[in-house]
Amino acid sequence: MKQRRLFLKAGAMAAAAGLLAGRTHTAQAQTRTIRWKNWSEVQQCQAKSLATPADEQALADLLRNASGTVRCVGAGHSFTPLVPTNDTIVSLERMHGVLSHDKAAMTATLRAGTRLSMLSRQLDAQGVALRNLPDIDMQSLAGAISTGTHGTGATIQAMHADVTALRLVTPQGEVVEWNQERHPEQMAAARVSLGSLGVITQATVRVVPAFSLHRKVWLRPIGEMLERAGELAAKHRHFEFYYLPFTGYAAAIAHDEYKGSDVLVPHSQDEEMLGDLRTLRDWLGRFPDLRRWTAGKLIDPDLTEEAKNRSWKLLSTVRPTRFNETEYHVPREAGIACVREVIAALEKRNEVFFPMEFRFVKGDEAWLSPFYKRDSCSIAVHAAHGEAYDYLLSDLGPIFRKHGGRPHWGKLHNLGAKELATLYPRWNDFLALRQQMDPKGRMLNQHLRTLFGVA
Repeated sequence: MKQRRLFLKAGAMAAAAGLLAGRTHTAQAQTRTIRWKNWSEVQQCQAKSLATPADEQALADLLRNASGTVRCVGAGHSFTPLVPTNDTIVSLERMHGVLSHDKAAMTATLRAGTRLSMLSRQLDAQGVALRNLPDIDMQSLAGAISTGTHGTGATIQAMHADVTALRLVTPQGEVVEWNQERHPEQMAAARVSLGSLGVITQATVRVVPAFSLHRKVWLRPIGEMLERAGELAAKHRHFEFYYLPFTGYAAAIAHDEYKGSDVLVPHSQDEEMLGDLRTLRDWLGRFPDLRRWTAGKLIDPDLTEEAKNRSWKLLSTVRPTRFNETEYHVPREAGIACVREVIAALEKRNEVFFPMEFRFVKGDEAWLSPFYKRDSCSIAVHAAHGEAYDYLLSDLGPIFRKHGGRPHWGKLHNLGAKELATLYPRWNDFLALRQQMDPKGRMLNQHLRTLFGVA
């Protein structure tokens, strides 16, 4: 979630309407035992080795010869234990870049280890762009696809929906190539696979002509924001809002295509603002009514912020501040009712200060996509690094499940195979293909065995 500005009167504390992300841990190739941890440090493991193959052949040799479990790591931005294993971790950090661009078909073929920040720059140099982006730019392409990563936009699907073809190396070290025309079932499974079918090495994705965006940010009371959220999502290409706990306000962020050539980049004070939100919590956390009153006095709801730039420079950001996160995707018609309950639950906990994010995503056809055959609202809640986050599961999980929520595969949740099977109509079809591709379960760590119900 991008951190946005909480607009305060001159001389008053600044605060934040979003979150930031920072650099990710990038492991180096080693042959000795290594300790790996994810970006938020909530997931860790002691692996026998970490391999960084430079090409597809080296990867195939590795998979054929590796003993035990093999798991892939991208940027380490997943909060769930998708990576941890005591055996082999594979990073595709050396397999990056744009391989080709088909101007007639408006597709680009990309190496799977490419970070989104690098990918966006390389595509922009060729005059094209991805249709949408998530709100951090350090993820690897394969990692983003495989976990159902998304941005916001009521008429725009998640990233994996634009994938038209894939190359992957199977657990047996064989290279397979699937495309939407000849292999629709395999593609429906592989677009969101959690790295359980093999290791993706290349993806061909639909692109659009490079475009610029005009961003507007403004504040409104949360009641008004909830009433108008659907209307604003229909009006703007990208729309989202962030609720600022214990303030009564939400920050709206809208992006629309911009045909001009001028660039407007306001000075960012995001880190200072987030620090001020924490300070407000630290000073007045035991007095929630006084905290709300103080926030109301400091906030100037008439101030706004605008920016104009290339799409990828506005949609995705880098996050220095670490946190842990849960995110669920509920049917669009249940979104507002669900978020009302989430806000009420959050404000029973005086330690909360991180903003809550609300986005819109169009449905798609990938079997394990959280947006499978339904337009959705995504609700993301965060806890500061080093602070308790168990309430994300115990307090909020039941609310999300009550409204039919499907968890983001890379965000904290505690669902197992039984619960997930009821949420995904093609669940058993995916399990059958997974068994066919990896009969010995070499790509499964304990977390994936729990998700898929594999002994």
